[in-house]
Amino acid sequence: MKLKLVLASALMAFGLSVQAAPIIIKYSHVVADQTPKGQAAIKFKELAEKKFPGKVEVQVFPNSQLFGDGKEMEALILGDVQIIAPSLSKFGKYTKQLQVFDLPFLFDDIAAVDRFQESKEGQAMLTSMKSKGILGLGYLHNGMKELSANKPLGYPADAKGLKFRIQASDVIEAQFKAVGANPQKLAFSEVYQALQTGVVDGQENTWSNIYSKKFHEVQGYIMDSNHGVIDYMVITNAKWWDGLPADIRKGLAEAMTESIKFGNKVALEESDSFRQKVIDDKKAKVLTMNKEQVAAWRKAMMPVYKQFEAEIGASLIQAAQKSNK
Repeated sequence: MKLKLVLASALMAFGLSVQAAPIIIKYSHVVADQTPKGQAAIKFKELAEKKFPGKVEVQVFPNSQLFGDGKEMEALILGDVQIIAPSLSKFGKYTKQLQVFDLPFLFDDIAAVDRFQESKEGQAMLTSMKSKGILGLGYLHNGMKELSANKPLGYPADAKGLKFRIQASDVIEAQFKAVGANPQKLAFSEVYQALQTGVVDGQENTWSNIYSKKFHEVQGYIMDSNHGVIDYMVITNAKWWDGLPADIRKGLAEAMTESIKFGNKVALEESDSFRQKVIDDKKAKVLTMNKEQVAAWRKAMMPVYKQFEAEIGASLIQAAQKSNK
């Protein structure tokens, strides 16, 4: 009888210990901890573990420590990682709608991007890939893109004949072809040398990337164009997320929303800071586009909108345009 009681107690203790094991959440991304994306991931860990002490453990893997750019989406769908934050340009295989964020001169500024992402249409895109096992938890900023070259790019005609480095995006390729420029797809790591040696004449990027990678040292002019956005979507495995206890899921969603707000604040502050550092370095001239110039560029981009309207959806493009004030 005593042995039975001991065994029962042991089994109960074992059961309790199993029950008490925390939910492990692997959050993988490809950049450094000190970036806005890295800071948002750390903030999520802090908030989630504070909400659920002993119940949830968030393991953050920066700098492609767990999975790189090419493998992270597959790993998420297979359940090998629970949260990742890819660039919006990486979702072409799963949905064409997110190409809306690559359309040039669509948003006036980052506040307009925020308004669109928070709109009914923007929020709907977060769940648009659920049938493919992907659920969006929110949008995370890097920043607005600026044009640079060794000559001012005030008007579309100024870009004609120039070679521009681009990331792999059909929309961005069409953007430069629309003004008679020659887009060249190059890895981000190759951009500085390509600009330095004249393999390409110009590029487009955020202020943080321009300054940190020293592009302003090998470019004569940077247009304060704000013509596009580089953003991420924080996503999770839909089946895993739906399988969480309701209270945990609700708390994690709240922690994610707060961590994204924090990351976006960091991104905005960094953008302003890096822009000023480029100006202070006095190696490239920073030129602001006036309303007439922006209007000319927008007009030149209309064929690009028409080209991708069927894939993206005319109503979605219109909703994005309405976010400008």
